[in-house]
Amino acid sequence: MRLARPEQLPPPGEWSTWLYLAGRGAGKTRTAAEWVMAKAIQSQVRIAILAPTFGDGRDTCVEGESGLLAIAKRYRLLDGYNRSQGALRLTNGSSFRIYSGEEPERLRGPQHHYAWADELAAFRYAREAWDQLQFGLRLGLHPQTIVTTTPKPKPLIKELMNRSDGSVTMTRGSTFDNRANLAPNALIELLARYEGTRLGKQELYGELLEDVEGALWSLSLIERDRVKHSPTDIVRRVISIDPAVTANTTSDETGIIICARDRQGHGYVEADHSMRGTPLEWAKTVVNAFDHYKCDAIVVEVNQGGDMIASTLRTVRRELPIKEIRAFKGKRLRAEPVSALYEQGRIHHVGVLEELETQMTTWTPDDLGSPDRLDALVHGLTELMNGGGAEAWMRSLAIVCECGYPNVKGSISCVSCNAILREGR
Repeated sequence: MRLARPEQLPPPGEWSTWLYLAGRGAGKTRTAAEWVMAKAIQSQVRIAILAPTFGDGRDTCVEGESGLLAIAKRYRLLDGYNRSQGALRLTNGSSFRIYSGEEPERLRGPQHHYAWADELAAFRYAREAWDQLQFGLRLGLHPQTIVTTTPKPKPLIKELMNRSDGSVTMTRGSTFDNRANLAPNALIELLARYEGTRLGKQELYGELLEDVEGALWSLSLIERDRVKHSPTDIVRRVISIDPAVTANTTSDETGIIICARDRQGHGYVEADHSMRGTPLEWAKTVVNAFDHYKCDAIVVEVNQGGDMIASTLRTVRRELPIKEIRAFKGKRLRAEPVSALYEQGRIHHVGVLEELETQMTTWTPDDLGSPDRLDALVHGLTELMNGGGAEAWMRSLAIVCECGYPNVKGSISCVSCNAILREGR
Protein backbone atom coordinates (compact mmCIF):
# COMPACT_ATOMS: atom_id res chain seq x y z
CA MET A 1 0.00 0.00 0.00
CA ARG A 2 3.06 2.28 -0.24
CA LEU A 3 1.76 3.82 -3.49
CA ALA A 4 -1.78 4.29 -2.21
CA ARG A 5 -3.43 7.69 -2.21
CA PRO A 6 -4.80 8.95 1.15
CA GLU A 7 -8.40 7.88 0.38
CA GLN A 8 -7.16 4.36 -0.46
CA LEU A 9 -5.65 3.78 2.97
CA PRO A 10 -7.71 2.10 5.73
CA PRO A 11 -9.38 4.78 7.87
CA PRO A 12 -8.58 4.93 11.58
CA GLY A 13 -11.11 3.93 14.22
CA GLU A 14 -13.09 0.88 15.33
CA TRP A 15 -15.38 0.70 12.31
CA SER A 16 -17.09 -2.43 11.02
CA THR A 17 -17.70 -1.26 7.44
CA TRP A 18 -15.42 0.83 5.25
CA LEU A 19 -17.52 2.38 2.51
CA TYR A 20 -15.33 3.54 -0.39
CA LEU A 21 -17.46 5.48 -2.88
CA ALA A 22 -15.73 6.46 -6.11
CA GLY A 23 -16.12 6.74 -9.87
CA ARG A 24 -15.11 4.24 -12.53
CA GLY A 25 -11.38 3.55 -12.70
CA ALA A 26 -10.66 5.31 -9.40
CA GLY A 27 -8.76 2.32 -8.03
CA LYS A 28 -11.53 0.76 -5.92
CA THR A 29 -10.59 -2.81 -6.87
CA ARG A 30 -6.91 -2.33 -6.09
CA THR A 31 -7.75 -0.68 -2.76
CA ALA A 32 -9.98 -3.50 -1.57
CA ALA A 33 -7.77 -6.30 -2.91
CA GLU A 34 -4.72 -4.89 -1.11
CA TRP A 35 -6.67 -4.43 2.13
CA VAL A 36 -8.14 -7.94 2.31
CA MET A 37 -4.81 -9.45 1.22
CA ALA A 38 -3.05 -7.59 4.05
CA LYS A 39 -5.55 -9.10 6.50
CA ALA A 40 -4.96 -12.56 5.01
CA ILE A 41 -1.17 -12.23 5.36
CA GLN A 42 -1.29 -11.05 8.98
CA SER A 43 -3.04 -14.20 10.25
CA GLN A 44 -4.91 -17.26 9.06
CA VAL A 45 -8.40 -15.99 8.19
CA ARG A 46 -11.39 -16.68 5.94
CA ILE A 47 -12.54 -13.86 3.66
CA ALA A 48 -15.72 -13.56 1.59
CA ILE A 49 -15.60 -11.86 -1.80
CA LEU A 50 -19.08 -10.71 -2.76
CA ALA A 51 -19.78 -9.30 -6.23
CA PRO A 52 -22.88 -8.63 -8.39
CA THR A 53 -22.38 -11.99 -10.12
CA PHE A 54 -19.99 -14.92 -9.67
CA GLY A 55 -18.36 -13.94 -12.98
CA ASP A 56 -17.76 -10.39 -11.72
CA GLY A 57 -16.08 -11.72 -8.60
CA ARG A 58 -13.89 -14.09 -10.60
CA ASP A 59 -13.00 -11.80 -13.52
CA THR A 60 -12.54 -8.55 -11.59
CA CYS A 61 -11.92 -9.19 -7.90
CA VAL A 62 -9.71 -12.25 -8.30
CA GLU A 63 -8.34 -12.48 -11.86
CA GLY A 64 -8.36 -8.80 -12.80
CA GLU A 65 -5.16 -6.82 -13.24
CA SER A 66 -5.66 -5.31 -9.77
CA GLY A 67 -7.18 -8.47 -8.30
CA LEU A 68 -6.24 -10.93 -5.59
CA LEU A 69 -4.51 -13.45 -7.82
CA ALA A 70 -1.94 -10.95 -9.07
CA ILE A 71 -1.23 -9.71 -5.54
CA ALA A 72 -0.87 -13.23 -4.12
CA LYS A 73 1.59 -14.14 -6.88
CA ARG A 74 3.53 -10.91 -6.33
CA TYR A 75 4.01 -11.81 -2.67
CA ARG A 76 4.66 -15.48 -3.61
CA LEU A 77 1.91 -16.58 -1.24
CA LEU A 78 -0.42 -18.41 -3.62
CA ASP A 79 -1.04 -21.99 -2.55
CA GLY A 80 -3.92 -22.78 -4.92
CA TYR A 81 -6.82 -21.37 -6.92
CA ASN A 82 -9.93 -23.29 -7.95
CA ARG A 83 -11.46 -21.18 -10.71
CA SER A 84 -14.74 -23.06 -11.00
CA GLN A 85 -15.40 -22.83 -7.25
CA GLY A 86 -14.04 -19.30 -6.89
CA ALA A 87 -11.75 -20.41 -4.07
CA LEU A 88 -8.23 -19.01 -3.49
CA ARG A 89 -5.85 -20.23 -0.79
CA LEU A 90 -2.59 -18.77 0.56
CA THR A 91 0.43 -20.66 1.87
CA ASN A 92 -0.36 -19.59 5.45
CA GLY A 93 -3.83 -21.22 5.28
CA SER A 94 -5.86 -18.05 4.71
CA SER A 95 -8.63 -18.48 2.15
CA PHE A 96 -10.93 -16.39 -0.05
CA ARG A 97 -14.27 -17.48 -1.50
CA ILE A 98 -16.42 -15.76 -4.16
CA TYR A 99 -20.15 -15.30 -3.61
CA SER A 100 -22.76 -13.80 -5.95
CA GLY A 101 -25.21 -11.01 -5.17
CA GLU A 102 -27.68 -12.95 -7.31
CA GLU A 103 -27.71 -15.85 -4.83
CA PRO A 104 -27.88 -14.48 -1.27
CA GLU A 105 -28.85 -17.88 0.15
CA ARG A 106 -25.37 -19.23 -0.67
CA LEU A 107 -24.09 -17.03 2.17
CA ARG A 108 -26.12 -18.97 4.72
CA GLY A 109 -23.82 -21.13 6.81
CA PRO A 110 -20.28 -20.01 5.83
CA GLN A 111 -18.42 -17.97 8.47
CA HIS A 112 -15.80 -15.31 7.78
CA HIS A 113 -13.40 -12.94 9.50
CA TYR A 114 -13.50 -10.28 6.79
CA ALA A 115 -15.40 -9.48 3.60
CA TRP A 116 -15.18 -7.40 0.45
CA ALA A 117 -18.44 -6.35 -1.23
CA ASP A 118 -17.66 -4.98 -4.70
CA GLU A 119 -20.15 -2.71 -6.53
CA LEU A 120 -22.81 -3.27 -3.89
CA ALA A 121 -25.08 -0.68 -5.54
CA ALA A 122 -25.33 -2.94 -8.61
CA PHE A 123 -26.44 -6.09 -6.75
CA ARG A 124 -29.66 -7.72 -7.89
CA TYR A 125 -30.62 -8.51 -4.29
CA ALA A 126 -28.48 -6.05 -2.36
CA ARG A 127 -30.39 -6.08 0.93
CA GLU A 128 -30.70 -9.85 1.13
CA ALA A 129 -27.05 -10.42 0.18
CA TRP A 130 -25.83 -7.81 2.65
CA ASP A 131 -27.89 -9.24 5.53
CA GLN A 132 -26.70 -12.79 4.89
CA LEU A 133 -23.10 -11.58 4.65
CA GLN A 134 -23.36 -9.81 8.01
CA PHE A 135 -24.83 -12.90 9.69
CA GLY A 136 -21.76 -14.87 8.61
CA LEU A 137 -19.19 -12.31 9.79
CA ARG A 138 -18.71 -13.86 13.21
CA LEU A 139 -15.09 -15.06 13.34
CA GLY A 140 -12.22 -13.32 15.11
CA LEU A 141 -12.25 -10.38 17.48
CA HIS A 142 -13.43 -7.68 15.07
CA PRO A 143 -14.97 -8.74 11.73
CA GLN A 144 -14.82 -6.00 9.10
CA THR A 145 -16.09 -5.38 5.57
CA ILE A 146 -14.87 -3.11 2.81
CA VAL A 147 -17.53 -1.96 0.34
CA THR A 148 -16.27 -0.55 -2.95
CA THR A 149 -18.94 0.88 -5.22
CA THR A 150 -19.99 3.64 -7.53
CA PRO A 151 -22.66 5.40 -5.44
CA LYS A 152 -26.26 5.05 -6.53
CA PRO A 153 -29.36 6.09 -4.59
CA LYS A 154 -30.25 2.58 -3.49
CA PRO A 155 -31.83 2.26 -0.03
CA LEU A 156 -28.98 0.15 1.37
CA ILE A 157 -26.28 2.54 0.10
CA LYS A 158 -28.07 5.55 1.58
CA GLU A 159 -28.56 3.69 4.84
CA LEU A 160 -24.84 2.93 5.12
CA MET A 161 -23.92 6.51 4.20
CA ASN A 162 -26.23 7.87 6.89
CA ARG A 163 -25.12 5.51 9.66
CA SER A 164 -23.98 7.70 12.56
CA ASP A 165 -23.12 5.13 15.24
CA GLY A 166 -19.46 4.85 14.20
CA SER A 167 -19.86 1.40 12.64
CA VAL A 168 -19.45 2.78 9.10
CA THR A 169 -16.60 4.97 7.89
CA MET A 170 -16.68 6.51 4.43
CA THR A 171 -14.08 7.73 1.95
CA ARG A 172 -14.69 9.25 -1.50
CA GLY A 173 -12.81 9.33 -4.79
CA SER A 174 -13.15 10.09 -8.49
CA THR A 175 -11.92 8.66 -11.76
CA PHE A 176 -9.49 11.55 -12.13
CA ASP A 177 -7.79 10.85 -8.80
CA ASN A 178 -6.28 7.87 -10.58
CA ARG A 179 -5.30 9.69 -13.80
CA ALA A 180 -1.67 8.58 -13.49
CA ASN A 181 -2.74 4.97 -14.08
CA LEU A 182 -5.31 5.57 -16.84
CA ALA A 183 -4.83 6.06 -20.56
CA PRO A 184 -4.80 9.82 -21.41
CA ASN A 185 -6.96 9.30 -24.50
CA ALA A 186 -9.56 7.47 -22.42
CA LEU A 187 -9.73 10.37 -19.96
CA ILE A 188 -10.14 12.88 -22.79
CA GLU A 189 -12.98 10.81 -24.26
CA LEU A 190 -14.72 10.46 -20.89
CA LEU A 191 -14.53 14.20 -20.28
CA ALA A 192 -15.82 15.01 -23.77
CA ARG A 193 -18.80 12.68 -23.45
CA TYR A 194 -19.79 12.94 -19.80
CA GLU A 195 -18.41 16.14 -18.23
CA GLY A 196 -21.30 18.19 -16.86
CA THR A 197 -23.85 15.36 -17.21
CA ARG A 198 -25.69 13.55 -14.43
CA LEU A 199 -24.18 10.26 -15.55
CA GLY A 200 -20.73 11.81 -15.40
CA LYS A 201 -21.27 13.09 -11.88
CA GLN A 202 -22.18 9.57 -10.76
CA GLU A 203 -19.84 7.41 -12.80
CA LEU A 204 -16.76 9.67 -12.89
CA TYR A 205 -16.92 11.82 -9.76
CA GLY A 206 -18.66 9.31 -7.51
CA GLU A 207 -21.50 11.62 -6.52
CA LEU A 208 -24.72 10.23 -5.11
CA LEU A 209 -27.55 11.51 -7.30
CA GLU A 210 -31.01 11.85 -5.81
CA ASP A 211 -34.29 11.82 -7.71
CA VAL A 212 -34.51 14.11 -10.74
CA GLU A 213 -37.07 16.88 -10.50
CA GLY A 214 -39.72 16.35 -13.17
CA ALA A 215 -38.91 12.68 -13.77
CA LEU A 216 -41.99 10.46 -14.07
CA TRP A 217 -40.40 7.71 -11.97
CA SER A 218 -38.37 7.68 -8.76
CA LEU A 219 -36.19 4.87 -7.48
CA SER A 220 -38.24 4.68 -4.28
CA LEU A 221 -41.38 4.11 -6.37
CA ILE A 222 -39.74 1.24 -8.25
CA GLU A 223 -38.17 -0.14 -5.08
CA ARG A 224 -41.49 -0.19 -3.22
CA ASP A 225 -43.02 -2.85 -5.47
CA ARG A 226 -39.91 -4.78 -6.54
CA VAL A 227 -40.19 -8.59 -6.36
CA LYS A 228 -37.68 -11.43 -6.53
CA HIS A 229 -39.59 -13.62 -8.94
CA SER A 230 -42.52 -13.44 -11.33
CA PRO A 231 -45.71 -15.13 -10.09
CA THR A 232 -46.83 -18.48 -11.46
CA ASP A 233 -50.11 -17.13 -12.89
CA ILE A 234 -48.68 -15.16 -15.83
CA VAL A 235 -51.30 -14.93 -18.61
CA ARG A 236 -49.36 -12.89 -21.18
CA ARG A 237 -45.72 -12.14 -21.87
CA VAL A 238 -44.28 -9.94 -24.61
CA ILE A 239 -40.87 -8.81 -25.71
CA SER A 240 -40.88 -5.12 -26.65
CA ILE A 241 -38.37 -3.46 -28.97
CA ASP A 242 -37.35 0.14 -29.58
CA PRO A 243 -34.91 -0.27 -32.49
CA ALA A 244 -31.92 2.00 -33.06
CA VAL A 245 -31.80 3.75 -36.43
CA THR A 246 -28.04 3.33 -36.89
CA ALA A 247 -25.48 0.74 -35.80
CA ASN A 248 -22.13 2.21 -34.77
CA THR A 249 -20.22 2.95 -31.56
CA THR A 250 -22.11 6.21 -30.93
CA SER A 251 -25.59 4.90 -31.84
CA ASP A 252 -28.44 4.56 -29.39
CA GLU A 253 -28.98 1.05 -28.11
CA THR A 254 -31.89 -1.05 -29.28
CA GLY A 255 -34.24 -1.31 -26.32
CA ILE A 256 -35.27 -4.93 -25.69
CA ILE A 257 -37.50 -5.42 -22.64
CA ILE A 258 -39.44 -8.47 -21.42
CA CYS A 259 -42.81 -7.65 -19.80
CA ALA A 260 -45.56 -9.89 -18.43
CA ARG A 261 -49.01 -9.66 -16.84
CA ASP A 262 -50.69 -11.90 -14.28
CA ARG A 263 -54.32 -12.83 -13.74
CA GLN A 264 -54.79 -10.06 -11.19
CA GLY A 265 -53.89 -7.43 -13.78
CA HIS A 266 -50.43 -6.66 -12.40
CA GLY A 267 -47.51 -6.11 -14.75
CA TYR A 268 -43.95 -7.42 -14.37
CA VAL A 269 -40.78 -6.08 -15.98
CA GLU A 270 -38.74 -9.26 -16.06
CA ALA A 271 -35.58 -8.62 -18.06
CA ASP A 272 -33.59 -6.11 -20.09
CA HIS A 273 -31.64 -7.42 -23.08
CA SER A 274 -31.00 -4.03 -24.69
CA MET A 275 -27.89 -3.87 -26.81
CA ARG A 276 -25.94 -1.93 -29.41
CA GLY A 277 -25.47 -3.82 -32.67
CA THR A 278 -26.47 -4.32 -36.27
CA PRO A 279 -30.12 -5.07 -37.15
CA LEU A 280 -29.28 -8.73 -37.64
CA GLU A 281 -27.50 -8.89 -34.28
CA TRP A 282 -30.36 -7.40 -32.29
CA ALA A 283 -32.89 -9.47 -34.24
CA LYS A 284 -31.09 -12.67 -33.18
CA THR A 285 -31.06 -11.44 -29.57
CA VAL A 286 -34.80 -10.76 -29.74
CA VAL A 287 -35.66 -14.18 -31.18
CA ASN A 288 -33.48 -15.97 -28.62
CA ALA A 289 -35.14 -14.03 -25.78
CA PHE A 290 -38.57 -14.69 -27.32
CA ASP A 291 -37.89 -18.42 -27.06
CA HIS A 292 -36.22 -18.32 -23.65
CA TYR A 293 -39.05 -16.41 -21.93
CA LYS A 294 -41.80 -18.15 -23.94
CA CYS A 295 -43.30 -14.84 -25.10
CA ASP A 296 -46.56 -14.76 -27.06
CA ALA A 297 -45.83 -11.62 -29.08
CA ILE A 298 -43.08 -9.22 -30.16
CA VAL A 299 -44.08 -5.55 -29.83
CA VAL A 300 -42.09 -3.21 -32.08
CA GLU A 301 -42.15 0.55 -32.66
CA VAL A 302 -42.05 1.20 -36.41
CA ASN A 303 -41.82 5.00 -36.46
CA GLN A 304 -38.17 4.94 -37.50
CA GLY A 305 -37.62 1.62 -39.25
CA GLY A 306 -41.02 0.97 -40.83
CA ASP A 307 -41.37 -2.43 -42.53
CA MET A 308 -37.62 -3.03 -42.16
CA ILE A 309 -38.01 -4.05 -38.52
CA ALA A 310 -40.46 -6.89 -39.09
CA SER A 311 -38.52 -7.95 -42.20
CA THR A 312 -35.28 -8.12 -40.20
CA LEU A 313 -36.88 -10.23 -37.48
CA ARG A 314 -38.35 -12.60 -40.07
CA THR A 315 -34.92 -12.98 -41.61
CA VAL A 316 -34.00 -14.80 -38.41
CA ARG A 317 -37.32 -16.67 -38.18
CA ARG A 318 -40.04 -16.55 -40.78
CA GLU A 319 -43.07 -17.12 -38.53
CA LEU A 320 -43.15 -14.64 -35.64
CA PRO A 321 -46.15 -13.00 -33.91
CA ILE A 322 -45.17 -9.35 -34.41
CA LYS A 323 -47.35 -6.50 -33.15
CA GLU A 324 -46.33 -3.21 -34.82
CA ILE A 325 -46.82 0.01 -32.86
CA ARG A 326 -46.80 3.40 -34.51
CA ALA A 327 -46.30 6.11 -31.89
CA PHE A 328 -48.54 9.05 -32.81
CA LYS A 329 -48.46 10.60 -29.33
CA GLY A 330 -45.46 12.38 -27.84
CA LYS A 331 -43.25 10.58 -25.34
CA ARG A 332 -44.89 12.34 -22.38
CA LEU A 333 -48.40 11.25 -23.39
CA ARG A 334 -47.22 7.69 -23.92
CA ALA A 335 -45.22 7.48 -20.71
CA GLU A 336 -47.56 9.16 -18.21
CA PRO A 337 -50.23 6.41 -18.17
CA VAL A 338 -47.52 3.81 -17.56
CA SER A 339 -46.04 5.94 -14.78
CA ALA A 340 -49.51 6.08 -13.22
CA LEU A 341 -49.62 2.27 -13.16
CA TYR A 342 -46.42 2.30 -11.12
CA GLU A 343 -47.93 4.81 -8.69
CA GLN A 344 -50.95 2.52 -8.29
CA GLY A 345 -48.63 -0.34 -7.31
CA ARG A 346 -49.58 -2.42 -10.35
CA ILE A 347 -46.10 -2.75 -11.93
CA HIS A 348 -43.28 -4.77 -10.40
CA HIS A 349 -39.65 -5.08 -11.43
CA VAL A 350 -38.27 -8.58 -11.06
CA GLY A 351 -34.90 -8.01 -9.42
CA VAL A 352 -32.79 -4.96 -10.30
CA LEU A 353 -32.68 -3.73 -13.91
CA GLU A 354 -30.01 -1.13 -13.34
CA GLU A 355 -29.60 0.59 -16.70
CA LEU A 356 -33.32 0.63 -17.43
CA GLU A 357 -34.06 2.08 -13.99
CA THR A 358 -31.40 4.75 -14.49
CA GLN A 359 -33.15 5.87 -17.67
CA MET A 360 -36.54 5.82 -15.98
CA THR A 361 -35.46 7.90 -13.00
CA THR A 362 -33.39 10.46 -14.93
CA TRP A 363 -35.53 11.09 -18.04
CA THR A 364 -37.96 14.00 -17.93
CA PRO A 365 -40.61 14.81 -20.55
CA ASP A 366 -38.63 17.92 -21.51
CA ASP A 367 -35.58 15.90 -22.54
CA LEU A 368 -34.89 15.82 -26.27
CA GLY A 369 -33.08 12.50 -26.20
CA SER A 370 -34.67 9.15 -26.98
CA PRO A 371 -34.47 6.75 -24.01
CA ASP A 372 -34.35 3.40 -25.82
CA ARG A 373 -34.94 1.08 -22.89
CA LEU A 374 -37.66 3.29 -21.47
CA ASP A 375 -39.45 3.53 -24.82
CA ALA A 376 -39.45 -0.26 -25.13
CA LEU A 377 -40.79 -0.57 -21.59
CA VAL A 378 -43.62 1.86 -22.29
CA HIS A 379 -44.68 0.08 -25.48
CA GLY A 380 -44.58 -3.33 -23.82
CA LEU A 381 -46.58 -2.35 -20.74
CA THR A 382 -49.06 -0.35 -22.81
CA GLU A 383 -49.74 -3.46 -24.90
CA LEU A 384 -50.18 -5.64 -21.82
CA MET A 385 -51.99 -3.32 -19.44
CA ASN A 386 -54.15 -1.18 -21.73
CA GLY A 387 -54.81 -3.83 -24.33
CA GLY A 388 -53.61 -4.01 -27.90
CA GLY A 389 -55.82 -4.84 -30.85
CA ALA A 390 -55.50 -8.60 -30.42
CA GLU A 391 -56.39 -8.39 -26.74
CA ALA A 392 -59.38 -6.15 -27.46
CA TRP A 393 -60.64 -8.73 -29.94
CA MET A 394 -60.18 -11.53 -27.41
CA ARG A 395 -62.06 -9.54 -24.81
CA SER A 396 -64.97 -9.05 -27.18
CA LEU A 397 -65.35 -12.84 -27.28
CA ALA A 398 -65.13 -13.36 -23.53
CA ILE A 399 -66.36 -12.28 -20.13
CA VAL A 400 -63.38 -10.81 -18.28
CA CYS A 401 -63.38 -11.28 -14.53
CA GLU A 402 -62.16 -8.57 -12.12
CA CYS A 403 -59.06 -10.70 -11.64
CA GLY A 404 -58.26 -10.13 -15.32
CA TYR A 405 -58.89 -13.70 -16.49
CA PRO A 406 -61.00 -14.13 -19.67
CA ASN A 407 -63.87 -16.62 -19.49
CA VAL A 408 -65.97 -18.15 -22.28
CA LYS A 409 -69.24 -16.34 -23.04
CA GLY A 410 -72.06 -17.83 -20.97
CA SER A 411 -69.84 -18.72 -18.00
CA ILE A 412 -71.37 -18.16 -14.56
CA SER A 413 -68.20 -18.16 -12.47
CA CYS A 414 -64.54 -17.43 -13.20
CA VAL A 415 -62.45 -20.53 -13.84
CA SER A 416 -59.49 -18.80 -12.20
CA CYS A 417 -60.85 -17.32 -8.96
CA ASN A 418 -64.45 -18.67 -8.86
CA ALA A 419 -65.97 -15.19 -8.62
CA ILE A 420 -69.51 -14.73 -9.99
CA LEU A 421 -69.40 -13.22 -13.49
CA ARG A 422 -71.68 -10.62 -15.00
CA GLU A 423 -72.31 -10.28 -18.75
CA GLY A 424 -71.09 -7.08 -20.38
CA ARG A 425 -67.84 -6.96 -18.45
